[in-house]
Amino acid sequence: MKFFKDLHQFMMAGAKAHARWELAMSNNILRSRKRLLVLGLLLIPVFLGGYAFADAVSQALPGFIGSKSAYGPSHYTNVIFGASVLVGICAGLITGCIGAGGGFIIAPALMSAGVRGILAVGTDLFHIFAKAIMGSVLHRKMGNISISLAVTFLIGALVGSTVGGWLNRTIYDANPILSDMFITAVYIFILGFLSFYAMHDYLKSRTRKVVVEEGATRIAEEIPAIGKRLQSVNIPPMLTFDESVTPGGRRISSIFLVISGFIVGLAASVMGVGGGFLTFPMFVYGLGVSSMTTVGTDIFQIVFTAGYSSITQYGIYGFIFYTLAMGMLLGSLIGIQVGSIVTKVVPGTTIRGFYAITVTAGFLNRVCALPDKLVRMGYISLSRDILNVIDMIGNIGFFLIITIFAIWVFYCFFANLSALKGEVH
Repeated sequence: MKFFKDLHQFMMAGAKAHARWELAMSNNILRSRKRLLVLGLLLIPVFLGGYAFADAVSQALPGFIGSKSAYGPSHYTNVIFGASVLVGICAGLITGCIGAGGGFIIAPALMSAGVRGILAVGTDLFHIFAKAIMGSVLHRKMGNISISLAVTFLIGALVGSTVGGWLNRTIYDANPILSDMFITAVYIFILGFLSFYAMHDYLKSRTRKVVVEEGATRIAEEIPAIGKRLQSVNIPPMLTFDESVTPGGRRISSIFLVISGFIVGLAASVMGVGGGFLTFPMFVYGLGVSSMTTVGTDIFQIVFTAGYSSITQYGIYGFIFYTLAMGMLLGSLIGIQVGSIVTKVVPGTTIRGFYAITVTAGFLNRVCALPDKLVRMGYISLSRDILNVIDMIGNIGFFLIITIFAIWVFYCFFANLSALKGEVH
């Protein structure tokens, strides 16, 4: 049981670290006229091109890319773009209000709307890459980056991203239904684990007057036990880092950086999420790297890992839905700002409850989607009527919970608008 509790703390620390990255990127974009101009240029094909742009692309490219007629990558409708904006807003609200990555609901939401899993993964990675490129202030963080750690980590991350992209494409090429089932199963495991402990944490927090955010505060410069053991292993070449934290710095074998990078790149490429949700806890708790160095390295790796994965592993094969990506980017910028402001007027216990509910909604959605895929693959036998009921429960339950959550957050925002304005002034 202790192992699972530690694993939950590990994953929650990563989710919160990625949420901080999301908020920082959003602030950097919205507070810079140059970055807003770049965003406007990226949206030109969506707002001005519309159907004409889609038709032109359709004539220049094959009707369907990737050897399977599972989607039309150049297809555009105002409804699709509007839906993607709403998905981005909801993900941003979860990230900003709860302080934990809301990206975990993006792939389930897109798949529930009928988008193939591999397309949802590639599109989400491109959306993260676009946000990272526009919002990154890497030159300001260079003092917090250990170049040797970052480059060595990226070697593993790029290899992992390649393997993850190849795995998704190979499974999809063999059978699109099997691909959806694989991605669904991965999300069931991750979201199921998070939802169980999030709900358990929420119920416990209701009985306590003071709640300690272990995942957020346990970022001390003291090296954890695992980090000490790994740093004691002398396998050349050894890397020195954190000279500004510890006299003489700390040393670790490069093999552990490559392995860590591989795991992060593989997970990011398979799930379509920013690798930051693994990088932060892996560096701080696993490798014993200081939080300051980790933050800088995390920003560095997300730009390259998401960019490499989205373009070379998905984009060139046609597995990116540009319209969806831009809609999610625009929506997330709005949602995360509103969510982060609402945290000032909402009790912490309530925020914990809504995180538990939203993650559980994503878990329920994927669990209910799995039987249909198992039947279509011939693994189990259920009547179509039963499958329709199960699928309806998953979809309605998911979107209803996320919609109620979004309405609740916006209600808190507008109901307390005068107080929030007074606080700003």
